[in-house]
Amino acid sequence: MRKECLVAILSLSLVLVLSSCSSTKYVPEDEFLLNKMKVSIEGEYRDLNTLSLRSYVRQTPNQRWFSLFKLPLATYSLSGRDSSLWINRTLKAMGEPPVIYDKNLARRSQNDLTQQLRNEGFLDARVFTIEKRHGKKLDLTYLLQPGEPYFVHHIDYDIQDSSIARILASQDSTKRLINAGMKFDVSRLDAERKRITTLLSDSGYYRFHKDFITYLADTVPGSRLIDLTLRLARYRQADLTDVPHTRYWMRHINYTSGDVNDPRIHLRQHVLEECTHLQSGSPYSATGLQNTYNHFGRMQAVKYTNITFNQVPQTDSLDCTVQIQTNKASTVSFQPEGTNTAGDLGAAASLTYQNRNLFRGSEVLSIQLRGAYEAIKGLEGYSNQDFVEYSAETRLQFPRFISPFINHRLRQRVDATSEVSLLYDLQNRPEFHRRLVSAAWRYKWSFPHRNDRFQVDLLDLNYVFMPWISDTFRTMYLENDNTSNAFLRYNYEDLFITKIGFGYSWSKNSTAFKTNVETSGNLLSLGAKTFGAEKDSEGHYRLFNIAFAQYAKFDLDFSHSFRIDQNNQLVLHMGFGIAYPYGNSTVLPFEKRYFSGGANSVRGWSVRSLGPGKYKEKDGRINFINQTGDMKLDLNAEYRTKLFWKFSGALFIDAGNVWTLREYEAQPGGQFHFNTFYQQLAASYGLGLRLNFDYFILRFDMGMKAVNPAYEIENDEHYPIAHPRLSRDFAFHFAVGMPF
Repeated sequence: MRKECLVAILSLSLVLVLSSCSSTKYVPEDEFLLNKMKVSIEGEYRDLNTLSLRSYVRQTPNQRWFSLFKLPLATYSLSGRDSSLWINRTLKAMGEPPVIYDKNLARRSQNDLTQQLRNEGFLDARVFTIEKRHGKKLDLTYLLQPGEPYFVHHIDYDIQDSSIARILASQDSTKRLINAGMKFDVSRLDAERKRITTLLSDSGYYRFHKDFITYLADTVPGSRLIDLTLRLARYRQADLTDVPHTRYWMRHINYTSGDVNDPRIHLRQHVLEECTHLQSGSPYSATGLQNTYNHFGRMQAVKYTNITFNQVPQTDSLDCTVQIQTNKASTVSFQPEGTNTAGDLGAAASLTYQNRNLFRGSEVLSIQLRGAYEAIKGLEGYSNQDFVEYSAETRLQFPRFISPFINHRLRQRVDATSEVSLLYDLQNRPEFHRRLVSAAWRYKWSFPHRNDRFQVDLLDLNYVFMPWISDTFRTMYLENDNTSNAFLRYNYEDLFITKIGFGYSWSKNSTAFKTNVETSGNLLSLGAKTFGAEKDSEGHYRLFNIAFAQYAKFDLDFSHSFRIDQNNQLVLHMGFGIAYPYGNSTVLPFEKRYFSGGANSVRGWSVRSLGPGKYKEKDGRINFINQTGDMKLDLNAEYRTKLFWKFSGALFIDAGNVWTLREYEAQPGGQFHFNTFYQQLAASYGLGLRLNFDYFILRFDMGMKAVNPAYEIENDEHYPIAHPRLSRDFAFHFAVGMPF
């Protein structure tokens, strides 16, 4: 308890010191510190968002940590006025100077808010500023009085180009974004301009832009109705004469490297044409141009792309030149790294060779050699205490579908990757030696201008074999029928895993969703039954005298963030997974089982130290073996705040656990039951510090247990939140990247 008291005293002392500093220390005479700012709407208007309207305010108060404490301002106020002292310069650099209220900025913000309300259809809107002063501090409220909204009564079209008028008349009217009866909204009007511009730009009108489209709005006297006229003007030439817009057609498409020293393009002609979404003899298309840039941009062999057009004199034809510069094909990289697996420290290094244009089609071949060493603590009865791993992996990626069933049109419509990989992994632990041979063929693809991605693991073969198992491990865990780990001996036999899977992910703005489904062993099981294969003594079919796994697995992950202001957000996350062994398997392969705890799960527990259910680990020497399950649930809430410089902070609450779907004697209390699972949810809380370097994030999370389902008797072990003990309940996590 001494550590807890010391931490509490230090924290209280820090708060008292910071709070004692005057936040108005650097506020000049006759000036005011902008203490609070609020945007308030008079009345109930569900379609008005005060959070989005705050973006039109030009001056906001000093940053608050977790929306409560102005610690950056307090840090700045700690500094003295003598800038020659390094401590003063450091405190000012770490802190934030006071925001001095500027009446001119407030007036401009008032005008911007008024204009935005009018743009959203509240033409009679008024905005007032209310100042409340207390000492040298000022609280500012922008009071919005929107009034009643205006609606569109009638829409007329004044299309001064007959060819364009026919194109617009032929399209489905349901695609229009403006219609009679809608609330007047300038953003909707502008979106309709962009829609028409895109339609015409994709129909050959190379020189058309949205400024040719304007609106005339007239209010109907005595009402809140507006008559709209959409006017599309003709093309104005250099001599100021108006002529119909010209529809342009593609003539020649040429490719060049743009390099005088190396005029060759190191890509096959077929690949160049497949990436080009403009066609000779077809109208010019702005979307086709953008898709061409996108397809060349996602090819790792391409360094730079530039596309230019030249009009053929006195015609409506365009010649296109696609300039392609390619990257250096081969690279070699070396990457050292540190590892920390449940507190066991180690080091690893990898050497990677990469060829980004293997067959002159931007195919990427990568060969990686990796070695790792880790010193294992807490094992007794073994001659060696080290973990050594060596692996060799080869991947070949094609930036397109490699399949005879995909036609040219579909290849152009999607951004696809085909990948084949081979892996050999050697692991030597004190308890056993393990080998893995893996081969996979998968497809990944997405559609332009959409927010989802797809993946199909057409075939993923894994052969796991154990060339050596120590006598100690075999005696204690595999051959002893009374041991709590006897049911896992299945995972220390040679095993085939033949996986077929499908994955889907979707993300937009502050919401992300992904799911994955996979199965294994079904075709092998069907073949064994069809041809009358015999089972072994344990009831398993075998292929080449090796048992194969049979299971189905489903995973789902969802997260959503709520932005409070520019420095604070609340992120909610839910992760769920379930896997069921059947047919040729009664236990899931170890690699497919779920575990809880760790930096991306319930952070009050270290990795693989929670669950399943209310199971309590009694042998901590090899606890990674039995604290796994067939089902997992994670529920997380994290409040994130910007601190200073590149530092950010977080407060989090986690809940979750893993369970088994069957009752195993090895894991009493670990089976999932609908009527009791909620009582077995573990919970934790904690504080996090993040260092954001833009291209990667270092994360330090400190978690404390709050509710522990693994207890023997009802005491403080069940509810650590009421009886905290650092030595028992604290877990520290270091990770790269955000948890979700």
